Amino acid sequence: MRRKPVEVLIADGGKGEGGTLRRSLGMWQLTMISIGATLGTGIFVVLGEAVPDAGPAVTLSFVIAGLTALFSALSYAELAGTIPVSGSSYSYAYATLGELVAWICGWCLILEYGVSVAAVAVGWGDYLNELLRGTLGVTIPTALAAPPGDGGVFNLPALLVVLLAMAFLLGGARESARANTVMVVVKILALLLFCAVAFAGVRAGNYTPFMPLGMAGVSAAGATLFFSYIGFDAASTAGEEATNPQRDLPRAIILSLVIVTALYVLVAAVAVGAHPWRDFEGSEAALAGILTSVTGHEFWAVLLAAGAVVAIASVVLTVLYGQTRVLFAMSRDGLVPAFLSRVHPRTGAPRANTVVVSLFCGALAAAVPLGRLADATSIGTLFAFALVNIAVLVLRRTRPSMPRAFRAPLAPLTPLLGLGLCLWMMGSLDEATWVVFGVWMAAGLALYFGYGVRRSRLAATTEK
Repeated sequence: MRRKPVEVLIADGGKGEGGTLRRSLGMWQLTMISIGATLGTGIFVVLGEAVPDAGPAVTLSFVIAGLTALFSALSYAELAGTIPVSGSSYSYAYATLGELVAWICGWCLILEYGVSVAAVAVGWGDYLNELLRGTLGVTIPTALAAPPGDGGVFNLPALLVVLLAMAFLLGGARESARANTVMVVVKILALLLFCAVAFAGVRAGNYTPFMPLGMAGVSAAGATLFFSYIGFDAASTAGEEATNPQRDLPRAIILSLVIVTALYVLVAAVAVGAHPWRDFEGSEAALAGILTSVTGHEFWAVLLAAGAVVAIASVVLTVLYGQTRVLFAMSRDGLVPAFLSRVHPRTGAPRANTVVVSLFCGALAAAVPLGRLADATSIGTLFAFALVNIAVLVLRRTRPSMPRAFRAPLAPLTPLLGLGLCLWMMGSLDEATWVVFGVWMAAGLALYFGYGVRRSRLAATTEK
């Protein structure tokens, strides 16, 4: 139950083994990191799985998932401005709820960031195949383009995009942020292009019945689509590389979520209006197929596929970045091996950390089917978000006079709503996902009590 004081967390900011992280990111770059980590996953990949559950009401599912994310985003914004460090919700929990809860939160973030990188990389391969088929008339053989369980042997494209993101990250945060900004602009333009072209195919009849499977279907789709909102908190992992974190982090988190939600709802509304909802079943590159059916030409689908290849690559890049920074903070606290917080003196990047995380995520991407990955990531994310909402309430009570650059409005109501919605959406996930989550938690607790609890640097300081 030992807690790490906020002042100590901030004082440790940027410090790693053999070097320090560099403060080089402004509000624009931070917003682009959060948009890059969020925008694309749900629309380009998971939409095909959610529409069969909710029907045309998938737009409502996006709104529900977005509101769930918003309440938690307000809590993230408050804590990011108060405790601007790399560990995101792991560090917030360490300051408010104690080391064991912080470990659990960090372990959930490893599931959230690490596994979602793999899931997104799998979707990237689908759009790469669409692009290759439309431009060169070739496709990657199924054996090399799908994981076991989805008819393949090894998903080579998914592994390649993770390794490409790793190469960018090894160059440092500033260089990665520049590449990400270009990719974010491309994917926003691609989604707006889809809306403009597919709108010609919208038919009123495709919106009826609006809610064919009832509110239960909308809720289930919302829980799946929540996967597409993870990433808005990515900016909070950059707390030690932001030039003015107290001011810029809260703004970047809220602004990115508003932009992403508006685009998701717009694109989903056009997609289900232009394509019968029953035909979305089994489609992981749904938007490209819609453009082909609406226009009768492959050109627009190829153009969208090119945008999706860039879009999803930016998700892989920014989410992988967030994962490395969470592990950096956990390593600095002694809860995972010290080499994960070693900083390269020239680039200011945790190189060993980046390589280990990338290889782990690449292996998952090559070997595990998309659907199970998405749901497992959602439950880990929801659990971590629930802890962040609790952390806001605890810090408000224990440190009421602490300076806060941003205060969640209507607290304690908004954190309590965020907590309640996270628990409700967790309950909408199926039993198999809970089993995966339980096994993951058991493994994490075994690792903490077998390694972290005895090597904790806070414990060593307390004993002295």
